[in-house]
Amino acid sequence: MIFHSNFAAFSKEAFMRAAVIGMGYVGLPLAVEIALAGIDVVGIDLVKEKVDAINAGRSYIGDVETKVLVRLVREGKLSATTAFSVLKSADAVIICVPTPLRKTKDPDISYIISAVEEVAKYLHKGELIILESTTYPGTTDECLLPRFEQSGLKVGKDFFLVFSPERVDPGNKVFKTKNTPKIIGGITLACTNAALKFYGRVFDSVIPVSSSKCAEMVKLLENTFRSVNIGMVNEMALMCDKLGLDVWEVIDAAATKPFGFMPFYPGPGLGGHCIPIDPHYLSWKLKALNYYAKFIEIAGEINAGMPEFVVKRLDLLLNEGGKPIKGSKILILGVAYKRDVSDLRESPALDVINLLVKRGAKVSYNDPYIPKIEEAGHRMKSIRLTPFVLSSADCVLIVTNHSCYDFKKICNSARLVFDTRNATQGVKTRTRIVKL
Repeated sequence: MIFHSNFAAFSKEAFMRAAVIGMGYVGLPLAVEIALAGIDVVGIDLVKEKVDAINAGRSYIGDVETKVLVRLVREGKLSATTAFSVLKSADAVIICVPTPLRKTKDPDISYIISAVEEVAKYLHKGELIILESTTYPGTTDECLLPRFEQSGLKVGKDFFLVFSPERVDPGNKVFKTKNTPKIIGGITLACTNAALKFYGRVFDSVIPVSSSKCAEMVKLLENTFRSVNIGMVNEMALMCDKLGLDVWEVIDAAATKPFGFMPFYPGPGLGGHCIPIDPHYLSWKLKALNYYAKFIEIAGEINAGMPEFVVKRLDLLLNEGGKPIKGSKILILGVAYKRDVSDLRESPALDVINLLVKRGAKVSYNDPYIPKIEEAGHRMKSIRLTPFVLSSADCVLIVTNHSCYDFKKICNSARLVFDTRNATQGVKTRTRIVKL
């Protein structure tokens, strides 16, 4: 672990009770790790169903094992509530609430502000407050600090304020919450040291940076890096389509270079709560400083246009077989935003479904992780994947390549397969397979 030299100023008894606001994909796994480190934790969430599930020891997050949650709840190390009054006795408070974009692509930090108002009501001396929600550089010291200092308490002396970006990758089998290095940036050096002392008990590696603004920028760089590179390779897929080339073959060949190249892969669009959203926080912030973030905007346009490209390509494939897209039966395989997770947030499958329905297609889907869809104006249930269902579809459209799918059997039963993920690589079948 990496600590500043004076972190020992905080006693072993410091930070024995923690509260985590927001029990979602970030908050619940974090609360579990804090509890496993021997710190009593209470999770706060306004959704009663989540609170009841936690208190019953029932996990609704794939990366949190129910048996672990049950043990922590029974031992009294972890509980949940809808009441913010528990903050009165919290030594550390971690804010893990959503930060969506408005339709205008402006940051919506209303969830952060609401959480901050509740924390401010119960702010007391010695308290450590950590913001983990992704936001634009300057949020912690421009929006949070002034509200807390209204209490008359002084930051770095009476209370400690820090930004520490979440780095959750749902479904990752190697890097979980605990063994992913933790970035920490405080308003003052004392704030950073307080967070290092606290998170040093929870994470395998804690890495301090010079300020909260730097820590905020770190998170945006990480996700902008992915967004821009995915945008670049998606555009490469569009160019390869024009040139009659297999983009997957091109990428695999380029990846044999042992230096100066990192492979990224195209797809039907970006999904999840981070990569499609976070770069726009940075772009918005820079616009206020009269700077246009060209890479971010261009990558965003390309990535957002991929569902439309997929549907247009599908339309051409059907036309080649003498069928219009209107009235055609399209079976979508996988609607989660990435493989082997139950997360539908910002999934490109939703856009693909919308576009297909608007064109009059008869759309159904299968996803073992998502039994039903009740978003984007649609109510659909995952249908059972049988040879009859596959053979009845005019086209099987692979949007998410879950590892549980037997793509050889799927292709053998289907009439036409449109693969947007290169999931059928190496599959030999008489069925026509077309790739992105």
